Amino acid sequence: MTTPGFLDAGFIDAGFIERHAALAEHCHPRARHIDRPDPDDPAEVQAMQMVLHIPRADPPPRHEILAAAAASAIAVCLHPDTGLGGPWHDPLHAWMGARIRKVARRARGTAWDAAQSVPGVTSTAGTAHARALVPGRIGDLDPRIKKLQISGTDIPPEPEATKRLGPSQPVLAINTALGMTVGKAAAQAGHASMLLGATLTAEQAWEWARRDYGCTIIEAGPARWAELLEAARAGQGIVVRDAGFTEIAPGSATVIAHWGR
Repeated sequence: MTTPGFLDAGFIDAGFIERHAALAEHCHPRARHIDRPDPDDPAEVQAMQMVLHIPRADPPPRHEILAAAAASAIAVCLHPDTGLGGPWHDPLHAWMGARIRKVARRARGTAWDAAQSVPGVTSTAGTAHARALVPGRIGDLDPRIKKLQISGTDIPPEPEATKRLGPSQPVLAINTALGMTVGKAAAQAGHASMLLGATLTAEQAWEWARRDYGCTIIEAGPARWAELLEAARAGQGIVVRDAGFTEIAPGSATVIAHWGR
């Protein structure tokens, strides 16, 4: 859900333009080529925690989980509280100015309910819910989040022919050859939504925000992935490459984001 009064049809909020400009400054693919070394103290590392609601019985399909995760990440970055003087401004900018890390955790029941009290944004896609939290130092991680499992139950990918929802929203293609867990893929989808958002004009980002940052997830097999990678090289998509801290090799291409076509 969007914040009342935040997105009104017919004009773009000036604060939104400023927040989008900050996102573009820090997260445009060209900006991310700048090396950002980690601090010597691991507790000082900045990360965005992402909480995926995965009930034990009847969990949502993987593509809906990833779509919710992608929406929640960009929603935090462009939330009114991240504006200059807002309570989320400094922690968000400290994180965007460092190596952008996301850590996906799973929750259910009371643990999921408790996570709603930690500052962040919950997004919904179909039957799935994901909450991206305001980034911060690993050493300051809220106990309610710290106890949530990072690994555990995985949700297998659906066939490559996952339904598309039309050309009015982004498509995030997941590289199936990497065999990423749902948590890893959720973090990568969150990266993709931010990188894509940073390349849009303020007007385009505003329209996307009015649709709660909806996106379509496809699981791209080798043939489809090769096509998308070639299109991205021609400027028709954004490639997310992982730093290789977990699961996969550094530099692996994990997601390709493009506007629906």
